[in-house]
Order: sequence, then structure tokens, then C-alpha cells
Amino acid sequence: MFVKICGTTSEEDALLAVAMGAEALGFVFAPSPRQMRPQEVADIVKRLPPEILTIGVFKDDVPERIVHIVRSTGLKGAQIHGSFTADDSVAVRRAIFHTFVSFTAGDPRVEQAHEYEPYAVLLDGARPGSGQTFDWALADDVPPELRLIVAGGLTTDNVVDVIRTVRPWGVDVVSGVESSPGRKDPVKLRAFIAKAHAAGKELRDGVQVPASEPLAEPRPEAPGQEPAPPGSFYDWEEDGL
Repeated sequence: MFVKICGTTSEEDALLAVAMGAEALGFVFAPSPRQMRPQEVADIVKRLPPEILTIGVFKDDVPERIVHIVRSTGLKGAQIHGSFTADDSVAVRRAIFHTFVSFTAGDPRVEQAHEYEPYAVLLDGARPGSGQTFDWALADDVPPELRLIVAGGLTTDNVVDVIRTVRPWGVDVVSGVESSPGRKDPVKLRAFIAKAHAAGKELRDGVQVPASEPLAEPRPEAPGQEPAPPGSFYDWEEDGL
């Protein structure tokens, strides 16, 4: 189970999330209490292990600026939100392999998400970063051949449920592991990552769960990759590059 900890604002929190086993970290460049400057992010990124996938989060930005910031800061991917077009998304993806295309649940564009050529689709609530959940049944709108990351109001209390219900490729959390906006809570962070990985292992290994919580069909693994063993890092450098 791919776990992304978003809204990272400090080196301390970034290293803590890595130590707890997160596969990816998100840094917000869009207007937000967690908004970061490019130089601040560059200073953090260069101190992280190379296997960690670092993602810049953008909203309503032009592709050229997104690509420039990602490359100049040493980030490895981009996550785009807002009123972007398929052409915008494709332009970013062709420059940045790990491009997460974010839609709000219920967005009519979701059913045609393949036209945006995403590395993965991130499905979020109506107000990203607000801690509000959405009807997880709307995840069915995402074309099944695409990797799906679920965000929006995830916490240590509901991350297992969403993984069992939706069976996404990954989960993304911001406020659910914070003590205050932009500050991570070590206890919540540890519990969230541990529960997400355990739930992913449960599904991968075919462990039976109660009949009231049936397992959905799995989302695709990364091309040419077997599921990573628990606690291991995903080899992003080999995935399609």
C-alpha cells in the first residue's frame, strides 16, 4: 500500500514520516496554511533518502511553472488540482513521469481520467486539505485500469475501512495526522502508516475479512512490479524510466 504524507512543512516532519515508513511526501505550493516556498522545499528534499517519492502540489498553475518548480527543487513528481484541462495534464505528465492528477469526488472528468494520462488519479473531497471525507462509492467512477489514490478526511480511525472498501493503490493524508495545520503528530503519523500498510498486506495476502466487509477487485500494481514486501520502499527509479 502506497502511503503519501502530504502538507509537509519541515525537515523534522519529513524525516519523521520517512522513518515511520511513508513511501511519499507532498509539499504544497498552492495557497494553503501549509504553503511552502521552492527554496524551503529544495533544502528539505536534498536531505531525504533517494527512494522517497517527493511530490509538489499545485492548483490552477500553468504546466511550465509546475515543471520548472519540480525540476529546480529536486522533487520527483507533481500533483495537480483545479481547473486544468487534459492538455495541461498531458503536458505536465510528459515532462514529469510521476504526475498525480487530482479530481474531487463526483467530478464528471473522472470517468475520462485516462485522457489526462496520469501516473495515478488522486480522488479527494470537495475541499482538499479540509479533512472532509466523501462518499467512497464515487471511487467507482475512476477507470479501473488506472492507479487510484484516495484522499480526503482520512484518519487513523478510517484508513483501514477505506482500503478494505475501495482497495486503492494508495492513500494520502494531511490533516488526519496533524496536531495543527502543517505540524505532524508523531503518534497519529505512526498509527496511520502502520494501519495502512497492515491493511494493504491483508488484501495482498488474501486474508479473509468479515462478510460484511467484502474485498473489491485490486487496482493495478505498477507496471512490471510485484507487490513490495511490508516495510520496503518502492523502487521509483525503475518504474517505467
